[in-house]
Amino acid sequence: MIDIILKYFPNLSERQRQQFGALEALYTDWNAKINVISRKDIQNLYEHHVLHSLGIAKMLCFKPGTRVMDLGTGGGFPGIPLAIMFPECQFHLVDSIGKKIRVATEVAQAIELQNVTLAHCRAEEVKEKYDFVVSRAVMPLADLMKLIRNNFAKEQHNALPNGLICLKGGELEHEILPYRKIALAQELSKDFEEEYFKTKKVVYVPAKV
Repeated sequence: MIDIILKYFPNLSERQRQQFGALEALYTDWNAKINVISRKDIQNLYEHHVLHSLGIAKMLCFKPGTRVMDLGTGGGFPGIPLAIMFPECQFHLVDSIGKKIRVATEVAQAIELQNVTLAHCRAEEVKEKYDFVVSRAVMPLADLMKLIRNNFAKEQHNALPNGLICLKGGELEHEILPYRKIALAQELSKDFEEEYFKTKKVVYVPAKV
């Protein structure tokens, strides 16, 4: 239900409400053809996928003109919810699995997202520069940072210096250790009261480590 999005982001425009509202039918339909969200979890789309993605917006409100790459976007998370939330920013969604990019492309087109480009490729193939790289990361932080170290622009536009912002779960102390003096880890349970977010975090690591 889109109500959970409005609960935490009440000031959405009518267009944003319509775009968020359309996601359930689109993902349910596409997921039946190409499995990008576990079948059991599709009923939790808004809480576990859309709102979770928007946890990044609780750490940083991207300024207009910000360029963001979503690495390993799968079916479009966190890129599509963030692109709806920040229509004046540009998002480039990347995944190495073609059928997942197809779903994300079809969803983005269906809701007429004008600020999204998508690519079926590996991270190493992306040569462009971005202000931020976002990810729902299954990969360890150190590996992620190694992959994207050449993808950051030099110019800064936002309240945080350019860098990686990723969604992580569970125990992160060991992973964050190499970056402990510069990384930020924000517990999503402070922003979202649902049980699902109890162990979820948003982690930021600046590009210049």
